[in-house]
Amino acid sequence: MMRKMIPYSAVIVLVLIIVTLFLSLASTKKMVVIIEGNTNQIPIEMKIGVFQDSDCGMVINDLRDASQVISKNAKSWFFHDHGGMIKWLEDKEFKSDAKIWVMSRDTKKWIDARTAYYSLIDDTPMGYGFGAYEFKKDLHVDFDTMRLRMLRGETLKNPRIKKQLLGN
Repeated sequence: MMRKMIPYSAVIVLVLIIVTLFLSLASTKKMVVIIEGNTNQIPIEMKIGVFQDSDCGMVINDLRDASQVISKNAKSWFFHDHGGMIKWLEDKEFKSDAKIWVMSRDTKKWIDARTAYYSLIDDTPMGYGFGAYEFKKDLHVDFDTMRLRMLRGETLKNPRIKKQLLGN
């Protein structure tokens, strides 16, 4: 009887060790998810590996496709893919009034998301394909078109759309 209990005990101890490890890592690494008090609604300086995406919860490890949403009550949320930001923002009551900043791929600075232009075929963290640009190039779309395409599922994650856009 005792020999049959040893494997179960070992599994339970292993599971407890793993759970303890994850809990200790989570408590020592304090991720920034939201910042309050951004009354000027300006972009917050983001550091790689410190901010967490408000849509999917992943750590933001690359700022190339980062975005920030700032509500009128001065709260800021952070994203690593513009498509995820659009998806997250859609059901918020402040979506029309929010100040949205996106990192531009061409000028490498924060720009107003509503005046930016978007590629449909860039390699982005979540695979939606919407890279932001300050200056318009062929086949780039405006904010409203990008938003509509995201909400309709017309992204690179959709195999039919991907084939149309990339031809493969």
